[in-house]
Amino acid sequence: MNNRSDISAKAYRVPAVDQAIRIMLYLANSGSSPKSLTDICLEVGIHRSKAYSILETLDEYGFIKKNPNRGGYVLGPGLLTVTGKMLETLSLPRIAEPVLYDLAKKAGATVTLGIISDDKTYIIAEYLGAPGIGISSPIGHVNPITYGAHGKAIAAFLPRTELEELLKNKELYFYGRPEKYNKTKLQRELAQCRRDGFTLELGDIQKGMKAVAAPVLDQNSYPVGYVTIVGFFTEEDALKLGPLAVDAVKTISKEVGHMILWQKANKRRSFSK
Repeated sequence: MNNRSDISAKAYRVPAVDQAIRIMLYLANSGSSPKSLTDICLEVGIHRSKAYSILETLDEYGFIKKNPNRGGYVLGPGLLTVTGKMLETLSLPRIAEPVLYDLAKKAGATVTLGIISDDKTYIIAEYLGAPGIGISSPIGHVNPITYGAHGKAIAAFLPRTELEELLKNKELYFYGRPEKYNKTKLQRELAQCRRDGFTLELGDIQKGMKAVAAPVLDQNSYPVGYVTIVGFFTEEDALKLGPLAVDAVKTISKEVGHMILWQKANKRRSFSK
């Protein structure tokens, strides 16, 4: 009976899907160590051209990504989008959770924690300090790395060469739509963010909505993530919330650091298109 069931199940198995899943499981078991195309072919038992086609497809959707520094392939952050609903039911990092929860309650607004990967950001936690106000983003939600307040907070703490590279892009989303980009205004805000540790978004993206953002920095003061506070508060309140956001990211950086942010697998990124 079991043999017949196994045969029946295999009859409906799609080889390319099976191979893609086995590739992702192999990369998952490899941790942060990139695997070459040859390694993957040997492990999964498929031809090089087939493996390459599958990897390119998975890379397009962000499920795997090429490691720019060490070569080879690793799992990609696109998996966060697929598993977003599941992640909502899992325990968040035990140290970050009370920090974010406390910040949301003090702010009376929505607080999100995000990570950075290449030229995108991904939300990995969210806390609602004021339920029912209608501001919420799903776990795994993706934005361009330059988007809104958190984009400015990240940019402010990039090394000069990386910031210059980032600003060469034709589409920058600091103020929502690329056509609203204002270089002079941005430079002023980035300088202010470096002094204060946080930056603001005052309705440029959605009228009436304000955002406060502070970057999570590693031990070298390099941005690896961010915390945002979003709500319909006044500019005066936003300025008061800024130091609270800074205190939160300092605690997260100190206690959790790159451990909760995918072990900083993406410490150096290329922003050029």
